[in-house]
Amino acid sequence: MGKKKVFVTGCFDMFHSGHVAFLLEAASYGDLYVCIGSDENVNMLKGHYPVNSQEERKYMIEAMACVKECKVNKGWGIMDFEMELDEINPDVFIVNEDGNTPAKAEFCGTHNIDYLVLKRIPYANLPVRSTTSLRNGSSIPYRIDLAGGWLDQPFVSKYASGPVITISIEPAIEFNDRSGMATSTRRKAIELWKMSIPRGNCEQLSRILFSFENPPGTAEVSGSQDSLGIVMPGLNRLFYEGHYWPSGIGSVHEDEILDWLEQQLYLVTLGPRENGYKVLDNTNITAGGASNLASAAEDCWNAILRKDAPAFGDAFRLSFESQISMFPNMVDDEIIRIIDQYRDQAFGWKLSGAGGGGYLILVSGKPVANAMQIKIRRKNNL
Repeated sequence: MGKKKVFVTGCFDMFHSGHVAFLLEAASYGDLYVCIGSDENVNMLKGHYPVNSQEERKYMIEAMACVKECKVNKGWGIMDFEMELDEINPDVFIVNEDGNTPAKAEFCGTHNIDYLVLKRIPYANLPVRSTTSLRNGSSIPYRIDLAGGWLDQPFVSKYASGPVITISIEPAIEFNDRSGMATSTRRKAIELWKMSIPRGNCEQLSRILFSFENPPGTAEVSGSQDSLGIVMPGLNRLFYEGHYWPSGIGSVHEDEILDWLEQQLYLVTLGPRENGYKVLDNTNITAGGASNLASAAEDCWNAILRKDAPAFGDAFRLSFESQISMFPNMVDDEIIRIIDQYRDQAFGWKLSGAGGGGYLILVSGKPVANAMQIKIRRKNNL
């Protein structure tokens, strides 16, 4: 019997030691076939073109002795590899944790292909490398809204005042564009400040970023939780009362709570929202819905402060369900089906940002297989 055919796919931009370690480990399972995303598809997923063109990326990968063949994917989206996979007909499909998606796992299940998720382990004593860290060295963070999202919009908080709970996330992972991690606001922050957030009053800097992203005449104003969530380190409670800017801000920087919070959160990649996605269609904004959202967000905040994982997960889920009651386009049948796969593994769940794609975020008291975890940006990193 011949060696197994092993299939991997990805961007492989700015080829580095992390890529080499991953490909060498993948090649230990059999003959290695590598497929890379086209320049246009990378731009669609990430919001920017790769530094190295598809021809250069293909050349560098083919130069590795462990690689049998490299192809450029002809498809589109996170499943751009289907045509090439059919041609290669592999026995094993290998991804790393941030390349793992339910769609890939299900695809392999229906095609009788073994699916394997590898940990990011650097070679010997070399540092952990990612394309994100090498691209421009920018330390501009992302943000996750844990609960209360939409209350930063006056057309919601005019019905009920309440908090939006956010955390600022270190850019160790290059989150997909249009995925609800404030990627659009982050691009504006990079345009404004380049490499890092300047020192100074965080609320004032957040106002500058908010104004830069929403100049006079902006038709759909981006909520201020995006700029505040990026600029303000740690865990934050932003209280909204019918205005674009919160009337009060509370922050938590204690490592004990932030360490605990990092341990509860797991992310599963769903892919970016589709072009033309309109979350504001079919809305049903009511006083009852806004009140439920505000109450769940307050409960979420208190549960985190108590380090009560079941209560945190319950409030996390109720906040999400309150959002869906007012913005039903946040989910579809496919997303509900994926959530169903994790219900018995988590205390609660929600989609990142406005939904329609991005990341499924789980609150779990135990590790979730093949899911990613995040690093909260600390105050002393400013």
